[in-house]
Amino acid sequence: MNLPEVPGLEERLAAVDRVVEAAHLAERSRELDRAPAFPREEFRALAGAGLVGLRTPTRLGGQGLPMRAAGRLLYRLAQRSGTTFAKLSLQPEFCSVLAERGTPEQIAESFRPLVRGERLIGNHVTEPAAGSDAAAIALSVERTREGYVLNGTKSEAAFAVDAEAAIVYGRLADGTDRDAGVTAFLVPQHLPGIRREIVPDLGERWMRRGTVRYAGVRLPLEARIGEEGAAFTYLKEELTRERALLAMIYLGVGRASWTETVAHVGARSAFGRPLHHQQAVAFPLVEDGARLDAAELYADRVLADLDGGRGHDGPAALAKWLATETALSAIDHAIQFHGGRGYSSALPHEQRWRDVRSGGIAHGPSEIMHVVAARELWPRGGRASSPTGD
Repeated sequence: MNLPEVPGLEERLAAVDRVVEAAHLAERSRELDRAPAFPREEFRALAGAGLVGLRTPTRLGGQGLPMRAAGRLLYRLAQRSGTTFAKLSLQPEFCSVLAERGTPEQIAESFRPLVRGERLIGNHVTEPAAGSDAAAIALSVERTREGYVLNGTKSEAAFAVDAEAAIVYGRLADGTDRDAGVTAFLVPQHLPGIRREIVPDLGERWMRRGTVRYAGVRLPLEARIGEEGAAFTYLKEELTRERALLAMIYLGVGRASWTETVAHVGARSAFGRPLHHQQAVAFPLVEDGARLDAAELYADRVLADLDGGRGHDGPAALAKWLATETALSAIDHAIQFHGGRGYSSALPHEQRWRDVRSGGIAHGPSEIMHVVAARELWPRGGRASSPTGD
């Protein structure tokens, strides 16, 4: 569909198309599903085309784009090559706490190389007993004269064995409040006491998620990001932006499968009639197209509101939920209406379904997205908000 115009976007969209073709990103996404590895060469190619650090300020080496423009570029990248390279493009956003709260030394040594596609940084939040409930982070942080000591386990960590460094969230021993005490650190992943292992996933296998254990890992004072005990607030701010942008990625993938299936149904016959004359096939595709249009408009409005300083956690959470469900439905119908080939790895739909399925879990599961939105309708101890924002 044609969304409202974003000034100066067409040239950047053309850059997306060029790098997809030149680096064979669609084909590489399929290959990385079958032989998982971190695509360093493609990471550098994306960075060279200005597609890493889309929202990162220009003073830090990024493009400094508004949310809506970044969302459109991520949508096109996902539509052309799946979630793999769109999420790779978004890596600096996943590490924005470092750009916004890091020291000049941390930014120079780690964040700028990330934007250049030269250094990979993980983001270690989730724990075995602290997934949806990030305030329950239990990795212990002991303060010493020289700095800090970390003990604990992080699970479902993207780039578990590939990242050169990670932003690690832990809790100071004197943090009694659930939100208090949570502190962020930039941790080189080669330090003594760190053990890393891959736990194979259903989809997005190129991320090679896994478990990272910290046992008596010693850090200098300079490893801390921001203030002690303030990182839970940093994390919430980052998640709102991430969720809104991820919505555009999932919708781009869903749109790709829908478009390919419409073409397939238009060219195929069954029982002596064109397949699109079968209402059981045509009607679900018509509905999927309308739902994709609606979800794209909603996500675009959320991004525009964030650009204008009117954004809230609830709409961003709902954008991710709606995008995930809408894309999964469209891809599921693509699998169904392509028959046996749709279910096989001969076509990209089954991989797309597996990759997008992570959207209902990662960066806040769908159930929690509803909780976030409900809290804005009925704030604790406050007057109920209008669903229309009035």
